[in-house]
Amino acid sequence: MSEQDDPQDTAEHIPFAEFSNGLPQGRFRVIVNPALAVPFVAHCTRATPLAMAIIGPGVAAALVGYPWIGGLLVALGILLRRLVKSQAPRILLHLATRLPSVYEQATEHGVLEVRRA
Repeated sequence: MSEQDDPQDTAEHIPFAEFSNGLPQGRFRVIVNPALAVPFVAHCTRATPLAMAIIGPGVAAALVGYPWIGGLLVALGILLRRLVKSQAPRILLHLATRLPSVYEQATEHGVLEVRRA
């Protein structure tokens, strides 16, 4: 006998238009995997390259003789990465409700799970 997949194990695919229209009305329950959300959001927002682009000139400015400006830029780069890390589920939900490509990728890779309420 072959076992059939339990309907609870597999989530139904919900199109982006239905998701973006129904979420504010409470038609869906969204589950975000926090462990996968951080790298996914960092990739989508390009936060790591942006942080490096801020930190690099900050280090250079500090070495050339502008420690306050350099320190400020380094701190900004570090805070950017920490902000993305701490707010990744919220940022992901925001992006997924506005960008169909982010919604499709997040649901496809298991970062975001959408169920009917």
